[in-house]
Formats: sequence, C-alpha cells, structure tokens
Amino acid sequence: MPERTSYDAVIVGGGHNGLVAAAYLARAGRSVLVLERLDHTGGAAVSTRAFAGVDARLSRYSYLVSLLPPKIVQDLGLRFAVRKRTVSSYTPAVRDGRPTGLLVGGGEARTRTAFTELTGSDREFTAWQRFYGSTRRLAERVFPTLTGPLPSRAALRATVDDDALWHALFERPLGELVEETFTDDLVRGVVLTDALIGTFAGAHDPSLRQNRCFLYHVIGGGTGDWDVPIGGMGALTDALADAARRAGAEIVTDCAVTGIATDGRSAEVTCDQGTVGARRVLVNAAPRELARLLAEAPPPPAEGAQLKVNMLLTRLPRLRDTGVDPREAFSGTFHIAEGYRQLEDAYQQAASGGLPVSPPSEIYCHSLTDPSILGADLVRQGYQTLTLFGLHAPARLFTADNDATRDRLLAATLAELDTHLAEPLAGCLAHDADGRPCIEARSPLDLDRELGLPGGNIFHRDLAFPYAEPADDAAEGTAPARWGVATTHPNVLLCGAGAVRGGGVSGIPGHNAAMAVLEEG
Repeated sequence: MPERTSYDAVIVGGGHNGLVAAAYLARAGRSVLVLERLDHTGGAAVSTRAFAGVDARLSRYSYLVSLLPPKIVQDLGLRFAVRKRTVSSYTPAVRDGRPTGLLVGGGEARTRTAFTELTGSDREFTAWQRFYGSTRRLAERVFPTLTGPLPSRAALRATVDDDALWHALFERPLGELVEETFTDDLVRGVVLTDALIGTFAGAHDPSLRQNRCFLYHVIGGGTGDWDVPIGGMGALTDALADAARRAGAEIVTDCAVTGIATDGRSAEVTCDQGTVGARRVLVNAAPRELARLLAEAPPPPAEGAQLKVNMLLTRLPRLRDTGVDPREAFSGTFHIAEGYRQLEDAYQQAASGGLPVSPPSEIYCHSLTDPSILGADLVRQGYQTLTLFGLHAPARLFTADNDATRDRLLAATLAELDTHLAEPLAGCLAHDADGRPCIEARSPLDLDRELGLPGGNIFHRDLAFPYAEPADDAAEGTAPARWGVATTHPNVLLCGAGAVRGGGVSGIPGHNAAMAVLEEG
C-alpha cells in the first residue's frame, strides 16, 4: 500500500526510465511514488534465472548499453559499470566456395587485413574508416544534446555542422548513403543492420524510420560503442531502484494502475490499492497505455519486428571459418544472413506476409566479456551464454498463431546459424534441471503481453529525430515541451521510450521528465 494519499509526483511504471525520474525528483526533495504492475522493478531491463535449476542470470529482454549518459550514473551515484568489447563484430560469409568472414576489431591493422582478405583491396576499409569517422563526429556533437532542452531542427543542424552528413542522414533514405559509400554487399549489410534493430523498414524507406534507428545506434556515449553491463542488465535497474529508495522515493510493486484523471493542475491515479493524488504524473509506459489510462483515443498502432532468443551453452560451437576463434567471433556482434541483399529480401518477404526464408539475426556472448552472470561452477566448466536478436519479424506475422510461428521462425533462424558452424548448435546447448534445452524465444506478441510493449515495439512507437518538430508546442514555452516529454495534459508527462529522445536503455526520458518537473517548480 502507498504510505500517503498524495504526492508531488506519481510515476506509472517501474522500468529504468521511471526509476531515473524517481531518483532525480526524490533527491530534489519531492515526494515520489512509483507504481509497478509486476512484482519487480526494471521493466525490459532485468536479469532473470531463465532456466530451471541453472545458476545463470541472463538479460532476458534488453541486453547492451550505449545510450546511458555517464552524467546519470554520476548524478545518481549508481553502483553500476559497463565493459568494452574488444571485437565489434564478426560476419561469416562464403566466397569462392570457401568459408570466410569479416572480423571488425582487434586493432586497426587486423581489421584492415580482414577487409582486404574479404574484398580484395583496401577500398572498403578506407571507406569504412571515413564513414565511421563521420558518425563519430556526429555522435560527439549530438549525444550531449540529449540531456538538455530539446533543440530546434535548425539548432541541431548547426550543432552537427556538416551539411552533407545532415542531408544524407536526416533528409534522404539511408540506403543512398550506404550504396554511395560501399561496394561490397556484405559490408553494406553490416552497416545497415544498425538501422533495423527492432525497426521494420527497407534501406530506401521514404519514412526515414531506418535513418532514425541508425542515428540512435551510432551516437551512444558520443562514440557509438555498445557495451556490456557488468552483472547483466538487472544490475542497472537494481542500482536505480536502490538510488531512488535512498533518496526517499516510495516504490510499490504488484500494483497495476487502472486510470488517470487530471484537470491540468492536479491529478488522481487509480491503482489496485486505491486512489492517490498527485501534482504531476509521469508515465513510464507506452503512449498506447497512457491513452488507455486517460480513457482517450489511442495513437496509431505500433509494431515491433524482432525475435529475441536467450541460450545457455556448455561450450561455444566451432566455426566453419577456421581463421577466427569462436571466442572472438561471439564476443562481438555475430551477424547472420545480414548481407545487404539478404536484408532486403527478408524485408520484402515479411512485408508480403511470409517469414523470411533466410532470417537475419545477430548474436553475442555476454559471458565472454562478463562471466559474473554465471555461477562459479558454470564458469569453471566453460559454459557460455548466447543472446540472439532476429530482424524483420513484424508482429503481423504472429497474429494467426503466435506459438507455432515463433517456433518455426526460431527453427529457421538456428538453421541459418548452423550453415556457418562446423557442428550443430543444438549439440552445444545446456539442459536445465528438468532435462530441457536451455533456450527461450520471445516474439513481438510475447513482448506485448509480458511488458506492455505495443505490438512488441521496443521503442514504444517509431523513433523521432532528436529535435522539436514544428507541430510540437515548444513555441508555447512549457517545460514539458522544451524537454520533449509533453502530453496533451500540462501535468501529465511521458518519461518512457515513447518520449522524444526515448528508446534504448538510456534513462534519458526519465532524466528529461524530471528536469521538466523541476524547471516548473
């Protein structure tokens, strides 16, 4: 039960963004209540013992960290850290009938050699260096703006200070830039994958949703690096919950919110335990859920497009490409069926209503970088985790029969992986205490049911460019509009992934909603 009948701020949802907002507001002396419908906090950023009787805590849903600003970690005094991966990616391929691949990592000289051996010249490596040099400069300029008031489009363009890059990334479909810059199909595909994480689009989609996804995947931390959370993703949300509680926030779990009523100055939040008053309500849930709680018309439907798979292995499988050690290949992002043409074919097949013939996916092994998520006995025996994220699996494909479709897609995805292995992956899977293989899969519909992600969309809705659109009410000068967290109600704010500059494990919407509240006094 909540301890009080009224609070300065009630936060709906105890995911990482809600906990960030709670910690900031409580540290500023506000009375804060967090209401979470599940029996634990963390939302999609949790660690779970997924397999019966097995001492392994996997990041069940979200699994890597890029967009979390060090500022939030420092401001809140979080006991949390990430670790760099020594290998960025490995992409297996077959050239002239010979198993080979592209390893990006291990130093510039080694990466250059890998490009040359795959493509026959230095051209693609030189283009790669130039391309990611540009995105690095973009990241250095754009990432710091994410925790400040929302800039106008003109202001952000001036900050980027590169008209050619702005035109290519903010105004034209990403496929044009990829095709102008690279010639090798495999290299093009590796670049494009960052535009398709949880995003169902083609390289030339005129909506530019692929561009927005790409932008958020290359600006994190001002570097674009994707890092491993030490202790698993739950280590972050546990630290956030501890920080919020230490600051005085109250967190109530097993308490679903069923309604919000507001007159713009004060609000009432109805939950399983009754009704509490609030000066402001911060909603760490999707815009669809906000509309439901307010009894308003829902926004346009959102749709996720991914298959999430968690596995525990007794050992890593051997690769057909004997020139690379599996411990290196799986420590970075291991790309499967993600050549440029393969990605387009998979998109067209899914858009036509069928499962991709060669499902694209990417895999990484958390335990190679951070074995702390495994029990000591498993570490000694050489066990490893694998996390797989499948692309171009839109929710619409699962509506007729979710379970059967998920199982078919999982089997096809693993079969595609097996084409690059010297032994079947099934032979490396560990078994749980009941003798079942240690593998679990989630479709977009599973994520909707378990986490309230609309259509399984991991971003809650299509990502937005990180600037104020002309239709926004920023011109009116309200703090929520300036921070990109406004709704149609002055004292109800979005603090989840559906806010402008939301998406990913970042805490940015939570930070920005808290700043908007504190700015208004």
